[in-house]
Amino acid sequence: MARLLVTGGAGFIGSALVRRILATSDDTVRVLDALTYAGGRDNLEEVVGERCELVVGDVRDRAAVAAALVGCDAVLHLAAESHVDRSIVDPDAFVSTNCDGTNVVCDEARRAGVERVVHVSTDEVYGSVTEGWATEDWPLRPSSPYSASKAGSDLIALSYHHTFGLDVVVTRGSNTYGPRQYPEKVIPLFVSRLLRGETVPLYGDGSNQREWLHVDDHADGILAVLRGAEPGSVVNVGGGVHLTNRELTDRLVALCDADPALVTPVADRLGHDLRYAIDAGRLRSLGWSPHFELDEGLAATVDWYRANTAWWERRR
Repeated sequence: MARLLVTGGAGFIGSALVRRILATSDDTVRVLDALTYAGGRDNLEEVVGERCELVVGDVRDRAAVAAALVGCDAVLHLAAESHVDRSIVDPDAFVSTNCDGTNVVCDEARRAGVERVVHVSTDEVYGSVTEGWATEDWPLRPSSPYSASKAGSDLIALSYHHTFGLDVVVTRGSNTYGPRQYPEKVIPLFVSRLLRGETVPLYGDGSNQREWLHVDDHADGILAVLRGAEPGSVVNVGGGVHLTNRELTDRLVALCDADPALVTPVADRLGHDLRYAIDAGRLRSLGWSPHFELDEGLAATVDWYRANTAWWERRR
């Protein structure tokens, strides 16, 4: 039985990861979360108890991180600012949380003597991959303050392995969807608006492509890395299924039984990457494969938002 610290564990991917840990192992979990707008106690209310503890604190606060690490064997570091549009408006918050926070987590983990730190990052650090599939050795070409801050945090985390010998592994995940995603991201934003009969904004001509991964498959990928990846390595976590934003929007309109006329083209995002695509062969070699087929996962996700209107109405 391991004792795990999950930073950002009250957020979207973090809370799914906590539920997967508790469902698939006898490990215990301590969650450290600042409970900013994107996190919520209600994301963990069904699991907090004997094997799961929630501690409110900021990863930039050394005292809070050091206290949370007491007795923990490993750290799953997910706490981050993650929305590209917000990073364009307020880049300082992204550099502070993502870079400074990662430095504090790694440094305090080193001091505490934890066995492993898994730093959870994003495929956006590779920038637009116009052809082929980005491997873990692909050059980092981030395009937004968000992705640049995550690229910086990746390098900070890996430096603790190279300089201090801390067992660090970095994961880079593709676009993730599923229940409990804050409705600023495209799928919950569009679903919540379409279910209310409101218009949805489609950037540019909708030709930008994204690779999609269900949140439970993402969580299982992180756990496979925790248990089997080489120290100091980077591991891509990719769903392998691509849609243009237009194709995704059309599927959501159909699943919500909405009027296609609600889709409203808007000016393209600044610095908008055209295509994300990653090679997840290294993760598959650890025995991982996704369980959710995209159409099945999208339908189940829409059903969850339809059945849990109170959850997303509180966050609109």
